[in-house]
Amino acid sequence: MTTPTDPAPRVVIADDQELVRTGFRLILTARGIDVVGEAADGAEAVEAVRRLRPDVVLLDIRMPNTDGLAAARQILARVPNCRVIMLTTFDLDSYVYAALAAGASGFLLKDVTPAHLAAAVRLVDTGDALLAPSITRRLVERHASGAARTAATSPVVHRDLAVLTPREREVLTLMGRGLSNAELARELTLSEATVKTHVARIFAKLALRDRAQAVVLAYETGLVAPGGSADPDP
Repeated sequence: MTTPTDPAPRVVIADDQELVRTGFRLILTARGIDVVGEAADGAEAVEAVRRLRPDVVLLDIRMPNTDGLAAARQILARVPNCRVIMLTTFDLDSYVYAALAAGASGFLLKDVTPAHLAAAVRLVDTGDALLAPSITRRLVERHASGAARTAATSPVVHRDLAVLTPREREVLTLMGRGLSNAELARELTLSEATVKTHVARIFAKLALRDRAQAVVLAYETGLVAPGGSADPDP
């Protein structure tokens, strides 16, 4: 959790609408978050992140020249420690699925409240995912069998589940079905501390950024099928 003694997140805002950039900058600055740069398209966003090395980038999906999805891939490949929040006007935009698979930490609608915007930036800066697992699951179920699974949108994650222990595979399956750490602990009769240890090891072994990407991977590998059922032959 961010505390008053923690350094403020450094943020780049990328959106082709100047009014949106200005509004977001004023909101974040007023709440003690440092906006270090702005960009009007995807190419500018990639260059700004390369040059400024922010902690978080707010990235509009639909921008001219280089769109937000292509920019997200380039940013995460070049500056892997940067956290990406996708901005969209449309709830459950199909591009958001591909962005999560590529490593984005979540998405926000552009009509987000000022308080929620600032909280989202601080949340992903701590390394957490912005989306609740159950919301991510619904998003994945909607798009897992569509165009977002083509080679052009293949996620940049390690897909070999053989590196997991049976218990870690079980934990990943339940994460894919939308269970929180507390729910995992109850389901598996474990302490939350033990669950957190398993989750951390899964992330490390599979090169996952957060729970949102873990849910995507669980579906893409067939560990969890649309509808929430686990693969019957793990």
